[in-house]
Amino acid sequence: LANLTTHGSLPTSLCIGLGNTLEGLLGAMLVNRYAHGRMFFVRPRDIVAFAVLAALLSTTVSPTIGLTSVAMAGFARWADYGHVWLTWWLGDAAGDLIVAPVLVLWSTAPPLRRNRRWLLEAAALLAGLSLVSLIVFDGFIPIAGIERLPVEFLCVPFLFWAAFRLGRRALATCTLVLSLIAIIGTLRGLGPFARGPTNESLLLLHAFLAVQAVTMLAAAAVVRQFREAESHLRRQAVRDELTGLANYRCLMGSLEAEIRRAQRAGAGRGFSMLLLDMDRLKQINDRYGHLVGNRALCRLAECLRASCRVTDTAARFGGDEFAIILPETSEAGARQLAERISARMAADEEAPRLSVSVGVAVYPRDGATAEKLLTSADRELYRNKAAVRAATAAAAPVGELV
Repeated sequence: LANLTTHGSLPTSLCIGLGNTLEGLLGAMLVNRYAHGRMFFVRPRDIVAFAVLAALLSTTVSPTIGLTSVAMAGFARWADYGHVWLTWWLGDAAGDLIVAPVLVLWSTAPPLRRNRRWLLEAAALLAGLSLVSLIVFDGFIPIAGIERLPVEFLCVPFLFWAAFRLGRRALATCTLVLSLIAIIGTLRGLGPFARGPTNESLLLLHAFLAVQAVTMLAAAAVVRQFREAESHLRRQAVRDELTGLANYRCLMGSLEAEIRRAQRAGAGRGFSMLLLDMDRLKQINDRYGHLVGNRALCRLAECLRASCRVTDTAARFGGDEFAIILPETSEAGARQLAERISARMAADEEAPRLSVSVGVAVYPRDGATAEKLLTSADRELYRNKAAVRAATAAAAPVGELV
């Protein structure tokens, strides 16, 4: 319809529409097949694949079909075919690289849940980028001789700011704002790319914007991967690899933090901790193998997770020993939790049957430091463990697991 209203014929309009449709379908097929579909902004290699397949390759379809039909109908000269084709193709490619990221990222990513500081930073970034773009590309503040300077690169730091600090959606939005201001200014004969005929100026501008868009999107993807790797390493640093519970480092840090919290709160604030040791793990390993022994440790970890509150810290202390920090919990509450854990394990019918020995320590009664609390809980644990061993030896034949 748009082509018909601009002195085009029905056949050429249909051919142009066909070319645009095939271009979109081909681009979508290539991106879904080779660039991870709608998730192509996650990895740098997918962004490069998107740029090559969708922005460079698939965009050759529309200008080829559309311009050929226009030339055959006499609306364009064959002598201008190459120049017009390049303009058409570069415009489509720049559109894919500048507009598509905004549409995809804002339609597929989760809703923004940012704090006030993030919003203020985003507003400052957008305002700064808009001001610099208006000065560089639209002559907002006249500066003598500015057209002879490479001032177009003054906008790049703002894009790096968005990529490193605010994420991919903010970057895509900033790139779109910059592109709109630059295109409008160039059409008015202003800015560093307005150095000749309007068509040639736009070609140079589109090439600059396209390269900049790919580079910044790839940089944002690298930043995202780095942060994900850093987050993974942070989790590994405080998590036990086998059970998924907190490890010894995390346990000691949480215990020290809870002691400081209790000290700040004064005499009315205390907490308890449990130290647990799995009974007969060595016999389980000897009789069933270490895989079953590892599974037994994981079963105990699952039991602890199911028994703890959100505010509690369950950790693997080392080997077959586990610990739980219980903020604002009395000795009675800690012993009730120990009974619930024992009951859960007794109800577990998976073989071999498991049990634990438990020691309880209360801050500040049993110690004012992490070491003293652990020592107190450890002493009670081994008293209980010795009692279990004595009862087991009296009730079962030698070598039999109860």
